[in-house]
Amino acid sequence: MSDAQGLVDAHHHVWDLHVRPQPWLDEPGHEPIRRSFGAHDLRSAATRTIAGRPLTRTVVVQCIASLPETRDLLALAGSDPLIGAVVGWADLTSPAIGDVLDDLRTGPPGRYLRAVRHVVQGESDPHWLQRPDVERGLRAVGERGLGYDVLVRSHQLPQAIRLAERLPELPLVLDHAGKPPIARRELTDWAQQLRTLARHSQVRCKVSGLVTEADHEKWTVDDIRPVWDALLSAFGPDRLMFGSDWPVCVLAGGWNRWAATVEELLDGCSDSEIHAVLAGTATTFYRLTPAPTKEGTACS
Repeated sequence: MSDAQGLVDAHHHVWDLHVRPQPWLDEPGHEPIRRSFGAHDLRSAATRTIAGRPLTRTVVVQCIASLPETRDLLALAGSDPLIGAVVGWADLTSPAIGDVLDDLRTGPPGRYLRAVRHVVQGESDPHWLQRPDVERGLRAVGERGLGYDVLVRSHQLPQAIRLAERLPELPLVLDHAGKPPIARRELTDWAQQLRTLARHSQVRCKVSGLVTEADHEKWTVDDIRPVWDALLSAFGPDRLMFGSDWPVCVLAGGWNRWAATVEELLDGCSDSEIHAVLAGTATTFYRLTPAPTKEGTACS
């Protein structure tokens, strides 16, 4: 099946704990995913279609502040036809950030680097994204035609807003919708900040990572729907993209349950709107090329 009728998962992770530890997995509650996960595991898990669309393309995203991890992800993208783009990591504060990005893009797998991300949610500085050295690094990202994945918690959304204001030329995508506090049912401030961010036309948003912000055991579609309604109102379908946050989503139901939820949320949307959310927006933002169609190479 071609990408035009397929599904793009704009946010997933892989890690091999025998090669590179993931210290964040040592936190309580992560026991179900405290093992290695590869792209073959995603293929096995993602068996459900959304609106009749099977998974055909993905974007793999960095987990830790590690250039070797980013290089491994690029190599994986070069060898696995399921992966169409990589969101990597580089030290934005480094005076040599431009050279580092150029080095990452050297060689055939480097062409898969389409964006950079830093785990800002773990930074205590409430103005981290506005630090002069960080802004210099982000400008270097934009100058190389790359985007930036913004990973912040809901109380950090003002940083994302200021970033969008100060660097209007830098393509941005908000990961996990800014992590709305779904479990606490305190969405008013989040929704207000979201609307402000969405006024900046260079910003897109991932419909991902929501179930792990809800009650992992008891969440229902009704818990997610107010967030979906706010996202649809703020960004519109042409600026939203589906992501699974696999395998983290295993903590709250898994890939197929999230896929079923997204299909239910899309009920009432037009075919063109469904295409935008499930493939079009991600394809444009990450400049995804068509997946290989030769027998035995495409993910079915």
